[in-house]
Amino acid sequence: MGAIFYYLLTFTEAALGVVGIRALYEQPAYTVAERLPGLELRDYQPRVAAETDSGPDRADAFRRLFRYITGANTAGERIAMTAPVAQTGERIAMTVPVQSSPAGGVMRFFLPRDVAENPPAPTDKLVRIVTVPAERLAVRRFSGSADAAKVATEERRLLTDVARAGKTPTGTPFLLTYDAPFTLPFLRRNEVAVPLAP
Repeated sequence: MGAIFYYLLTFTEAALGVVGIRALYEQPAYTVAERLPGLELRDYQPRVAAETDSGPDRADAFRRLFRYITGANTAGERIAMTAPVAQTGERIAMTVPVQSSPAGGVMRFFLPRDVAENPPAPTDKLVRIVTVPAERLAVRRFSGSADAAKVATEERRLLTDVARAGKTPTGTPFLLTYDAPFTLPFLRRNEVAVPLAP
């Protein structure tokens, strides 16, 4: 992808993102296995992601991953941004989507399918390419900010709904964010998810 086209597309995505339009972002494919009160059960196929550890300052983790998709890789390739960003660990509002976990903290950018087959290696030793195995997730969607208090509340609701449905979590909840921090809060798409026993 040419540099001018890449940055024009990135600017367009950002401009549309202000009003919650995320149609240009590729998202990991899933099927909805079941809809239950307050949540969806989704089946995801294996997917490939660039990930890095995130400490107290998630902005550093985001910048490392963003540098990877904008050319800090062995091919010097520009890779399209996808949504969501997955975040585990410390919660701070993020961009599309992010996954995170409570201890340690990891941030993931899922790679587009055309790149995932043969992703270029990162030039930053703190970024790694991982394959996330197929999994079933219980997912609860919410809008507004994804600050720590709001995410903690939504995670409690998710786990309550999962228990009420008689399902068994196999891990800890994590956050998926689909929008940039400048998206109007009431238009933001955020999700908390937890893996379930098959």
